[in-house]
Amino acid sequence: MGLIAGQSQAQSVPQTVANTTQNRHSSTIPVIFDTDMGPDYDDVGAIALLHAYADSGRVRILATIASTSYPNVGRVLDVLNTYFGRPDLPIGVPKGKAVTDQDRQHWSDTLVARYPHTIRSNSDAPDAVALYRQLLARQPDQSVTLISVGFLTNLANLLTSGPDQYSPLSGRDLVRRKVNQLVSMAGRFPAGREFNVHMDTPASKIVYSDWPTPMLLSGFEIGEKIHSGLPLIQNSRIRNSPVKDVFRISIPLDKNDAGGRMSWDQTAVLVAAEGYTPYYTVRTGRLTLNPDGSNGWDASGRGHQYLVERVPARQVEQRINELMQHQPLKR
Repeated sequence: MGLIAGQSQAQSVPQTVANTTQNRHSSTIPVIFDTDMGPDYDDVGAIALLHAYADSGRVRILATIASTSYPNVGRVLDVLNTYFGRPDLPIGVPKGKAVTDQDRQHWSDTLVARYPHTIRSNSDAPDAVALYRQLLARQPDQSVTLISVGFLTNLANLLTSGPDQYSPLSGRDLVRRKVNQLVSMAGRFPAGREFNVHMDTPASKIVYSDWPTPMLLSGFEIGEKIHSGLPLIQNSRIRNSPVKDVFRISIPLDKNDAGGRMSWDQTAVLVAAEGYTPYYTVRTGRLTLNPDGSNGWDASGRGHQYLVERVPARQVEQRINELMQHQPLKR
């Protein structure tokens, strides 16, 4: 029996190969979204952007996959996908060792209590790596963009996975054949320590050493300057929105968020969908990982790029706040 019980309406859009060198993607991009959806709440803003881009035809969401395994994570992903009109999107959850950190503001409890969802526990969702392998095996070669805005647990496990019922290829070979690029909110550049990287340092080491496709990194310093959520919670026309509820609950609980929440994860979705050049330039090289989970940068390396501001952060902030107010299409 296959892992995917149904296909979302978003999956009817034809697939085409994404070109990582384009200023803007001119075709629909197949995307797998990998998120820790819990320790912070910028992930909720990021998935709102993802669905906004899907509704515009810019991306086609293949799955939303959790990189953490706290009890609410599968249900929260289901709530958000259902709210945006894609209740049948496949959801994966890691079944082995994974970070279990969850939201300290307890917004996830509000979401699962207030909004429809069919997943009742993480056991209802397939294993993250098995779902990755099934989905990738079905896609055209070098077509899929992976967006990672959490821990690198799943990606490391994918790389080290072996042949199975879905593909005779090793994980690394499957990624090399099917993935166009990895866009990740991770690291601090040119050097520093960042949460997504150090929380699962062994997984990060595998990914940064062995990932076989181009990798575009949005560092801590990019999202730190961008604040989002206030226009959303101040918009009285938006009602009964789980995205609004998360920011409405969470922003008042931290004095540092008075001007809006720092917006790391949204930047990864933004550049994956629109290309980086409207907003950023890049530095090419290779991320280097230290034993404590901090990172450096080897400018003589190849294969990795990190974002560098091209326009004021305020311009990116306005774009993200606009997209976060996107409302579900009537279907």
